[in-house]
Amino acid sequence: MDNEQLKSNLTSSKHWLRLVFMLLFAAVLQLASLVMWVLVAVQFVFSLITGEDNQHLRRFGHSLSTYIYNVLKFLCYSSEEKPFPFADWPANSSAEPEVAAQPVQPALVADAPEEAAK
Repeated sequence: MDNEQLKSNLTSSKHWLRLVFMLLFAAVLQLASLVMWVLVAVQFVFSLITGEDNQHLRRFGHSLSTYIYNVLKFLCYSSEEKPFPFADWPANSSAEPEVAAQPVQPALVADAPEEAAK
């Protein structure tokens, strides 16, 4: 790299503007991570009380995790596209199946010898 190109890169407003956006999104990432931990705790408490997860919280958690992924891609230069609010909020993909968590039913120990005998 020659000195002219280095000087051009250092004086380019494009790089400095991206730095401003990166600092902004790094702060947003910290806030989004905090919201995710609160969501995890609320979902856990909800499942303790009701025996199953909350589908609305699950959908929000999915879109929030997708948003966090998009922010990380921008911060790591894997994407030039700025995440929300400069783009749409990530929607839930219709390809993701809506599977409700089913409580696990333990097998009866008394049935085990009968099954082994068959």
